[in-house]
Amino acid sequence: MSVLRTICMILIIVVSIAMTVLILMQEGKSQGLGAISGSSDTYWGKNKGRSMEGFLVKLTTGLVVAFFILAILLNMHLF
Repeated sequence: MSVLRTICMILIIVVSIAMTVLILMQEGKSQGLGAISGSSDTYWGKNKGRSMEGFLVKLTTGLVVAFFILAILLNMHLF
């Protein structure tokens, strides 16, 4: 059973590194004074879910879920 525990530990390390890289790749949410004047209302602002940033957000969410599941499994001492 320690083989499964080792595999989970390796997976949680890989997921944590991938999460860190993806979070650092994302742009900041603050857009300065442009958000006040309404200039952020562009095509890319409206279709953010289909852009590269939308993909990064979805991938980060999936990795966060995987991280929590792995952390819970490791703390339950099932193996």
